[in-house]
Amino acid sequence: MRSLAALPEAGRYLTRSLAQSLRLMVGLPDYDAYLSHMERTHPDQAPMSYEAFFRERLEARYGGGKGRCC
Repeated sequence: MRSLAALPEAGRYLTRSLAQSLRLMVGLPDYDAYLSHMERTHPDQAPMSYEAFFRERLEARYGGGKGRCC
């Protein structure tokens, strides 16, 4: 019966994993993952706001509006 009790937790994990994978596939940055990373590895630094994080990710992805070939 113990395995039946673990089903809801496994379902939540799979749902979160699928949602994160879909966001990454379409290029949406994961702010929650960023916050977890900052808390875990850089506790002495303040994390960026969501807006600053999103702008930084767009600039990193598209080069801040600089055109590029191929």
